[in-house]
Amino acid sequence: MKSILHLTVLFFVSFGSLYADDKPNIVFFFADDQTTSTLGCYGNQKIKTPNIDELAARGTRFENACVSQAICWVSRTTILTGLTGRSYGTPANAEMARPDAVETLYSDLLREDGYRVGYFGKWHAKMPKGFQREKHFDEFEAISRNPYYKKQPDGSLRHETELIVDRGIEFLKTQPKGKPFALNLWFNACHAEDSDRRPGIGHFPWPRAVDGMYEDVTIAPPRLNAPEIFDGQPDFLKTTINRERYFWRWNTDEKYQTNMRAYYRMVSGIDGAIGRFLTALKEAGLDKNTIIVYSADNGYYMGNRGFAGKWSHYEDALNVPLIIADPRVPAEQRGQVTTAAALNLDLPATFLDWAGVKIPKRYQGKSLQPIVAGKQPENWRKEAFHEHFAVRSRIPAFEGLRNERYKYVRYFDHDNHEFLHDLQQDPDELVNLAGHPKYADTLKEMRERTTARVKELGGPLDPLKGKFTDSTVPHPVASAAVGAKTDADGFVSVFDGKTLRHWSGDPQYWSVEEGALTGKTDGTLKMNRFITWKDSTVRNVDLRVKVKVTAGGNSGLQYRGTSRPDLGLDIVTGYQCDVVANNPNYNGMLYEEKGRRILSHTGEKVIIDPEGQPWVVGKIPVKTFAPDEWHDFRVLVEGNHHQHWIDGHKTADLIDLDEKGRALEGVLAVQVHVGPQMKIQYKDFKIKHLPDDLPLQTAEDHPIPADAYGVRPQGRLPKGWKPPVYGKR
Repeated sequence: MKSILHLTVLFFVSFGSLYADDKPNIVFFFADDQTTSTLGCYGNQKIKTPNIDELAARGTRFENACVSQAICWVSRTTILTGLTGRSYGTPANAEMARPDAVETLYSDLLREDGYRVGYFGKWHAKMPKGFQREKHFDEFEAISRNPYYKKQPDGSLRHETELIVDRGIEFLKTQPKGKPFALNLWFNACHAEDSDRRPGIGHFPWPRAVDGMYEDVTIAPPRLNAPEIFDGQPDFLKTTINRERYFWRWNTDEKYQTNMRAYYRMVSGIDGAIGRFLTALKEAGLDKNTIIVYSADNGYYMGNRGFAGKWSHYEDALNVPLIIADPRVPAEQRGQVTTAAALNLDLPATFLDWAGVKIPKRYQGKSLQPIVAGKQPENWRKEAFHEHFAVRSRIPAFEGLRNERYKYVRYFDHDNHEFLHDLQQDPDELVNLAGHPKYADTLKEMRERTTARVKELGGPLDPLKGKFTDSTVPHPVASAAVGAKTDADGFVSVFDGKTLRHWSGDPQYWSVEEGALTGKTDGTLKMNRFITWKDSTVRNVDLRVKVKVTAGGNSGLQYRGTSRPDLGLDIVTGYQCDVVANNPNYNGMLYEEKGRRILSHTGEKVIIDPEGQPWVVGKIPVKTFAPDEWHDFRVLVEGNHHQHWIDGHKTADLIDLDEKGRALEGVLAVQVHVGPQMKIQYKDFKIKHLPDDLPLQTAEDHPIPADAYGVRPQGRLPKGWKPPVYGKR
């Protein structure tokens, strides 16, 4: 018996020593702009995230994880340094990290302890002059967006999410045996491509591996989208970037559905890439001692409160997913969900704790290791500090505290406007209790604690330099014009005559020549190729442009179009004012790439009935316009009324009553066409955004005459074909 006991003691001593000395590997997957509501394990029934969900099923899922400041670079620098933004910066320049604050990152401390540390992906941290990020990692490669699709040596395009994981897998393949590693895979997804506001694959580009996902899914509208919720905000929140970007992404049902599906694909793209990495990790035999962490740099407004982006004090912005899967914890602790208040500040302390490295005294977070092990400390934080000071001239700055019951903040550049929310009674933060007498004591106490915490973290910031600038009016007349610079007549220039920086298209076909947007083909084209304006969608517009096309050439001004990534990244379908050099009956006509095809030949006044059939209800004289000369084209679209002109002569006049077939908003594009060798040029390209709420023409206002006849459809027709007559249907 004594021998058995002796052996048992030796076994546990040996196992304990092995566990302590066998340092775990750490892999940190870090997403951009993601709320908890866009993961299956957090309750989303429509999104597909099986690999992240599996991490939650065998790890710890945090229900109450937040960032201290909801903006990319501050959140990321906080993780690298273990300090809040107020603490790593200075009162005069809070956004820029001080040299002493970033001299030693958590990666350096891990390397000193024998870890091999890799970093691949988004960097976006505002470091002092002379800072060399590569020196803080064994392997480092910054992989950014703009664009998301990176051209590879073989000419193919690869999404940054896939590239980042490719690098991570290569890192595993070169990992020395017996040496611990810490690998940071920091994605740019799901950040919007802000300079590209084409709904869908333009604004939220996804990895092509998830093409088609969610196409047949209708995503529920924002839960907090009642107009009174937005209208109840103070003026300084109704005019900021949160509102401006709402009009880029969420302000119409169609745009919301298109962008949400694209965003979901970005999330599923991350999930699929993570799955590929986890397979490689297992094949390398490293999965049994590798801790996986998944989180995001800030939350995200997806239409709630009439907002987009992040940046303010509400839970949408502060709350982030946090999942930790540690294969060493006991089986009974796996799959647990905790409500412990976690912060991004805690992550570097946690990494060091796992490695057995002493946590620096300057770190302001705490290790999450006890919580993951199922033993939340009794003295765990009950209250957390949150702030925002980045881009103070355009984003309202605040500071405050959040605890289990209340959230208090004050917007210190806006007359210390205060909010007090009861998170238990009002989890949606719809009621501001700051002016309620019943809560005066709570308000006073939290105000004083905030002041004390500010002092501890570095003190008040210097006053705002200059004036605060509004980004938009709360309810713009023309949403597409938000942020646009117009001339004296209200027109926006869509082409600068020098570069293609406002456009997206294949440079094989598009360039700038003689100050004109120029498309060329050699006659071998198998599919029409487009170049699309990226600055905004178009709704009701007055479009003006000078056009020159070579003899035999064929092009078109496409408006209210839809991207078709299933056909190609640059392919667009939509309404089109044709530019045809060799046929006056087509030059200036109204065509639709989407499916209905020829809606109106040149010289026809047309009404499209509710079933989608176009009827000729009048005639316009047809004129010929010579090729290889500049001509003034104009497109005026007001609601469902479309009109085209060439050199002031009307070529098309159409009313579209087909609710299912028509489009009321979309992108602006031009094309080079299948056919003979050609050259098409556009210059002096400008549009005026007209009011969004222009009335739609109705069947009652525009009865179709009995003698109206059907527009001749495209393609070969049966011998003896005659157009249908409306009164003889």
